[in-house]
Amino acid sequence: MMLSAEEWDVIQLSLKVAIWCVLVTLLPAIALAWVLARRDFYGKTVLNALVHLPIVLPPVVVGYFLLITLGRRGLIGSWLLETFDISLIFNWKGVVVATAVMSFPLMVRTIRQGIEAIDQNLEVAAQTLGRSPLFVFLSITLPLALPGIFAGAILGFARALGEFGATITFVSNIPGETRTLPLAIYSLLQVPHSEDAVMRLVIISVLLAFAAIALSEWLAHRSLRKLGVRD
Repeated sequence: MMLSAEEWDVIQLSLKVAIWCVLVTLLPAIALAWVLARRDFYGKTVLNALVHLPIVLPPVVVGYFLLITLGRRGLIGSWLLETFDISLIFNWKGVVVATAVMSFPLMVRTIRQGIEAIDQNLEVAAQTLGRSPLFVFLSITLPLALPGIFAGAILGFARALGEFGATITFVSNIPGETRTLPLAIYSLLQVPHSEDAVMRLVIISVLLAFAAIALSEWLAHRSLRKLGVRD
């Protein structure tokens, strides 16, 4: 299966965006997952709903909200442009933002499940011995939750590769700048006699998604076995 230079550019941009998406969101996702799994506080239900809102909202709606807040005339976007000369519109950084917003809930949900599967008696026992909450988190919770964290990161990576609606609404569909795999497939579908190119990109998308899901499932099962839970 021979790929053209344009197709390689699309694949490289998609992988670059997905990797940056995971790098940007992983630490906040771990922190928020731990808060939702281990803490009870007023407004937790509202926070949980807000975190998961992008999953149920139409992606185009999410993209529109990003446009009116982070666009050049948006409340935050205009401040970034005037203060730091940073614009997220019509470039790959904006794609990272759009994919991160759509991937974040999935990552939080997966990591939270990994933390909730850990026996809290281990954490309580360490605390009764005088260990600080930070020590307990770094020495007990985090190591035991690592498989779940890896699974969440991989699912977030796969979600970023497949993001379409929020991306095209927020940063448009520009070759070499914002055109990732799903956008490239959509564009080729509008071009006559491009069936072969469409099929090549579809096959690559399926292979990448299948590999990510298979790895995520393997890590999840390994995590359950490690914690002594039968799945």
